[in-house]
Amino acid sequence: MSQSVTRKSSVVRNSEERLVFTAIAATYLLYLTGTLYVAGSLIGWALFSVMVLRAFVAGRWTPSASVPVLVWVWVVGMVMMLVALLMAHSEFQLGMGTTIKSSIGWAKGWALLALFPLLGAMLDIRPQVLVRACCLLASQSLLFVVLSIPAIAVGMDGPLYVSPLKAIGGPISTFEVGLFGMNPETGRPRWSFFTPWAPAAGLLSCLLLVICSREQHGFWRRAGMTGAAVMCFFCQSRAGWAIFLLLLPALVMIRHMASARLIMMAGVVFSSVLLLGQPLISGVQDAHQQVKDSRAGSTRVRAALATIAVQRWESEAPVWGHGIVERGPKLVEYMPIGSHHSWYGLLFVKGLVGLLALAVPLLLCLIYLFWRSFAVPGAQAAFLMLLVITAYSFFENLEILAYIYWPALIWIGMALNPLREGDL
Repeated sequence: MSQSVTRKSSVVRNSEERLVFTAIAATYLLYLTGTLYVAGSLIGWALFSVMVLRAFVAGRWTPSASVPVLVWVWVVGMVMMLVALLMAHSEFQLGMGTTIKSSIGWAKGWALLALFPLLGAMLDIRPQVLVRACCLLASQSLLFVVLSIPAIAVGMDGPLYVSPLKAIGGPISTFEVGLFGMNPETGRPRWSFFTPWAPAAGLLSCLLLVICSREQHGFWRRAGMTGAAVMCFFCQSRAGWAIFLLLLPALVMIRHMASARLIMMAGVVFSSVLLLGQPLISGVQDAHQQVKDSRAGSTRVRAALATIAVQRWESEAPVWGHGIVERGPKLVEYMPIGSHHSWYGLLFVKGLVGLLALAVPLLLCLIYLFWRSFAVPGAQAAFLMLLVITAYSFFENLEILAYIYWPALIWIGMALNPLREGDL
C-alpha cells in the first residue's frame, strides 16, 4: 500500500516538476551529447522564468512560496560576488570584453548558488520527485561502469570528443566527453562519470547518497545508494572516500539526534577520546600522511597553488581581488592560480569581499539547518548536503560545479523555507 502511494506521489504534476525530473534523469544523455554544462547552467534560469510566468498568469504565488531570510542572505552574498568582479575588473583595467565574459561566467556559476535555493523555497516541487530522479541518475552509474569495461580491455583512453559548445566559454573539461581516464600517478583507470574531473564525481557521489537515502521505495533507494557508492569507489577521490565513509554512520545517527541514548553514547565516546587522545591523533596523522604520499604530485601542486594565491592576494589585491584566474608557473604545472580550492580562489579572484560573500551564508545556513535537524527530517538531509559542499570547498571551486550539484541546492532551499517543512 505504501509503495503504491509512493509511486503515485512520484508522478510529476506540473511543468516545474517535469523540468526538474527530466533534467536530472537525463544527465548522462546530456553528458554524452556534450550539452550538460550548458543545460546545467541554464536550467536554473529556465525554472526562474517559469516561476515568474506562472505567478504573472495566476496573479499570485503558490501558498507555500516564501523567500526566507537566509535565502536573501545567499542572494546578497552572490550579488556581492558580482560587485567584487566589476570592481576588480575596473581596478585592473581588464577591458569591457573581459568584464562581459566574466559577468556571464558569474551567471553560470556563483549566481546559481543563490538562484537554486531561491527556487527550492518558491517553486511547487515535491521533494520525492527530486529524490526519485536522483535515484535514477545514481543507478545509471552502474551501467556506465559496465559499458566502460570493454573500452579498458581494448586500451581506449582519453576523451571521446570535445563538444563544439566549448566556444561559449568555460573550463575545457566541462565539454570533454569520455568513458573514463587514466590516473597518471597510478596508471589505473579512473572514472569521472558525468562530471568534468574525477574528484567532482566524489562530491556528487556523497550528495547523491544523502538524497537517495530519502527515497521511500526500497528498490529505488537501494539502487540509488548503490550507484552513489560505485561512483565514489571508481572516481578514486581521496576526499570523496573519506567523506562518503563518514556519511554512512551520519545518516543513521542524524535520524536520532534527539535520542537520550545517543547523547549518552556520544558522552562515552568523547570521554574515551580524551583518555586515548594522543594515540588516536598519532594514528590519524600517520594515515593522513600515507594518503598524501599516495598522490604526492597532486598534493604538492595544491599546496603551491594555495601559497601563490595567498601571497599575491595579500600583496596585490586584498579587497576586491584580481577579477580573473591567471595561469600559474611551471612550479604548479601551469595550473590556474585560484583553482582547486574555493577559499584561496576567492581570495585571489574576488578578495576579502568575495570570501565573506560565501563564508557568511554558508556559516549561517549550517547553524540554522543543524538546529532545525532536531525537528525536521528534511532539514537533516539539507544539513548533511551543505556540510558536504562546505567540506568540498577546500578541494574544489564550488561555482564551477554548481551546474551538476544543483539538485542539492534546491533541497537546501526547500529546507530553509518553514512553510515547506511539512513536505520534507
